[in-house]
Amino acid sequence: MLVKDYMTRHPVMIEPTTSIVEAQGIMAEAKVRHLPVIASGKRLAGLVTRQRMRIPPTELTSLNVWEITRFLSNLTVADVMVKQEEVITIEPNATLEEAAQTMIENKVGCLPVLKEGIVVGIITEIDMMGQLAKLLGGSVRGVRVTVRVPDKVGEFAKVTNAIASQGWGIYAGGSVPAPKQPGYWDIVVKVRDVSEKELVAALEKVEGQQIVDVRQA
Repeated sequence: MLVKDYMTRHPVMIEPTTSIVEAQGIMAEAKVRHLPVIASGKRLAGLVTRQRMRIPPTELTSLNVWEITRFLSNLTVADVMVKQEEVITIEPNATLEEAAQTMIENKVGCLPVLKEGIVVGIITEIDMMGQLAKLLGGSVRGVRVTVRVPDKVGEFAKVTNAIASQGWGIYAGGSVPAPKQPGYWDIVVKVRDVSEKELVAALEKVEGQQIVDVRQA
């Protein structure tokens, strides 16, 4: 799963000279929260977000309504954007987990995707959450079960074999370290055309593993 396959290609972009009033309108119309700012040749010049366009009230308290209007109309994206050298970016061939980790470490909600300095896309936290939902089969109904297993080679295979031996298919799944229980992992799988009772009965036969959650989802 690479960034280039899940990013938004040809995102809405603006120039530094765009007024923030116009930029706000573009965001509202396109229903986006981030706009890459580009110079000539679609090279990244900066990034503007909704948060960056919030003017501190202290800058407006001494102005009347006409002065506020004039003040806002004179502001451009260049005045409020994150400068190019401070923008966190990623390459198209990076993995989704690299993108997610980069967002987490830098506490940012999006990553412009650059190829040789040129903006070719953007990937956001919403894109990442959408792929997580798909990875766990969020769009298809079935039985979702979480099995806690020791951190040993072959434990995942035990789960899949127990399910496959019944003629059932796994169509979504993943695994993460068990919360607050070092040395264990939680395996999450989703199985169709089976009841909760049947799935639990099959997995309870696997020794050394614990079913911690099962539900229709």
